[in-house]
Amino acid sequence: MVLADSSSYPLLNVFWSIFIFFLWVIWIWILIMVFIDIFRSHDLSGWAKALWFLFVLFILLIGVLVHLIARGGSMQERAAGGLSGRTPRSAATSSKPQRAHRLVRTS
Repeated sequence: MVLADSSSYPLLNVFWSIFIFFLWVIWIWILIMVFIDIFRSHDLSGWAKALWFLFVLFILLIGVLVHLIARGGSMQERAAGGLSGRTPRSAATSSKPQRAHRLVRTS
């Protein structure tokens, strides 16, 4: 006796298709978030970012899992830092008198 024959349970096929579709959507979302995290991190050099990108791109499932295990704990911090409206690097590295001089000069 077959419990879930495809011809006798057409609604089960619809649910299974929806489930598979949402798994693909979640997988693509996680992949995009990992790529964003790779390029957002300032503690990696350009070569390290390229290697992480290639590792995740060519070895998809294992690459994403390794990235989430190795660097996933700080993904939240990098995402929050990107949304906090940080100042550009040139303004962050300049001293207060230089910034004040630029403000006076522009006004």
